[in-house]
Amino acid sequence: MHGIAPTRAGAEPALRVEGLGVRYGALVALEDVSWEVRAGELLGIIGPNGAGKSSCYEAVTAMVRRSGRVCLHGSDVTQVPPYGLADLGLKRAFQQNAFFDDLSVLDNFVAIMGAHAHARLVACAAAPWRAARRRAAARALAARQLVRFGLPADCHERRPKELSYGMQRMLSIALAYGQGASVLLLDEPAAGLGGADMAALERLLAELKQEGVALVVIEHHMELIMAVADRICVLDLGRLLACGTPAEIQRDPRVREAYLGKTQ
Repeated sequence: MHGIAPTRAGAEPALRVEGLGVRYGALVALEDVSWEVRAGELLGIIGPNGAGKSSCYEAVTAMVRRSGRVCLHGSDVTQVPPYGLADLGLKRAFQQNAFFDDLSVLDNFVAIMGAHAHARLVACAAAPWRAARRRAAARALAARQLVRFGLPADCHERRPKELSYGMQRMLSIALAYGQGASVLLLDEPAAGLGGADMAALERLLAELKQEGVALVVIEHHMELIMAVADRICVLDLGRLLACGTPAEIQRDPRVREAYLGKTQ
């Protein structure tokens, strides 16, 4: 199946990609891939190593030269640069954690708030009390968001490297989400997690869906993605192999052959 992976009937997609293609010289990393996701829905993207999953994210967020079309809430954003997409509500977390190591957890969040947290130099000089109030409000907001993402107040003044790996993963997602996102792309958020950390991630994904965030999740942890996804797209050798509900994907013999290396 190589057409659009449809959302539920009657729902306008929050994010729609059409005919995405990525080439690295003679290597075709992605070819004619299309899918869409609506608000409050989680679309899983799975496939064997080298299937083109990360290239798909790079293409969606304009991080690589690509062909095809990207639409956000019905508007064509194909030519919008990565930082512009974030301003429009399309955000992503990367596979590897990336923090400002010399800043506290709280200051990491304040840093990604940019102009919302920091007044311009002229404004600081003219009304320092106003700038101080703005910084205090930003820190309060940062603290609330961190708690929401499973990072309690007693860790806010610690450095990211002092956190457990599970909490680092949650911090990575929190920093990607920032003050808000309408579409959030997560690249293997469950990598290295287990037990309580996995359960916390599953709860967070359910909460974000309930709040109306459109989620697109690349994941190798099959138990998690089958539990949280509304629909799943399977990539193989850079092409869209199949799309459907978790139950449909589990029954598809093409998926078993490509992903598990055998048919049953």
